[in-house]
Amino acid sequence: MPGLDLLVTNLLSPIVLAFALGAVAGFIRSELELPEVVLKLISIYLLFSIGLTGGRELAQVSFSDVSTLIAAAAAMTIAIPITCYAVLRRVGGFDVSNAAAVAAHYGSVSSVTFFAAIAFARAMETPAEGYMTAIVAVMEFAVIISLAIGRWGNQANTGNFRLGELLMDTLRGRGILLLTGGMFIGNMASDAEWQRIAPFYEHLFRGFLMLFLLEMGMTAARQIRAFAGVGRFMTGFAIVAPVCFGLVGLMAGWLVGLSQGGAFVFAAICASASYIDAPAACRAALPEASPGIYLTASLGITFPFNLLINMPLLYAASGWFYA
Repeated sequence: MPGLDLLVTNLLSPIVLAFALGAVAGFIRSELELPEVVLKLISIYLLFSIGLTGGRELAQVSFSDVSTLIAAAAAMTIAIPITCYAVLRRVGGFDVSNAAAVAAHYGSVSSVTFFAAIAFARAMETPAEGYMTAIVAVMEFAVIISLAIGRWGNQANTGNFRLGELLMDTLRGRGILLLTGGMFIGNMASDAEWQRIAPFYEHLFRGFLMLFLLEMGMTAARQIRAFAGVGRFMTGFAIVAPVCFGLVGLMAGWLVGLSQGGAFVFAAICASASYIDAPAACRAALPEASPGIYLTASLGITFPFNLLINMPLLYAASGWFYA
């Protein structure tokens, strides 16, 4: 069974095992921890590295080659948060602030899930197009859409709403800054200049990713302790939503002509839920929303589900389109 083989392969990969080790450490309340300054440095390295390598790949293609993909990403950037908000409000009965906050997390992108999907596609010998980094930057703007919905929906906050401030807060986030800045630098670098820095930004990437996932495993374990507080509906949403959005993203990637690895990575991007940049934005714009809901759902449920189960399932599904 190809799907089962992919699942076993992913579960036994060093990247996933590092996450599992962190989860075990979190559950048994181990003394293991990474200093906050080290964790921030690793995060900066991973984002900047992806941006640089993406810029190198983007330099090899023309805008016409990626315009349809960017259009598809823009459509998903609008559709995912609006769909999440509507489902949470009408089916889940959530208030405006919590529905918008959850929509912001699921509309935005988990950079770590993106890193893992890139590594998974390479391990399966179907590497994704390097310019997929640009898609991550585009879909980060889903946070703005979600928070704008929430601020408009809350009549008490309408008078204080400033779209320009919200846009600048999003642009100041390290995710967009490092990805877009890295892409620009990578795009401008000559081959000789790139060869001087490539060993650091390419060869060490997986090692730093394993350290980052070790910490993410510990963090996810702490969030899972609040699992019961999310409720049955939110638990189901945190599992069903990434499957549905991932399959839509996979089909969209196939339709716009991506390779199998590229379509899979795009699917993983659509299926992911942010838990680094989105929480900071929600705390500032929607302080009344509960972190116990959006963080437990995105980090405690969706992130490990995507890493352990959904990614190999999405890759197996990509085989139906690229058989």
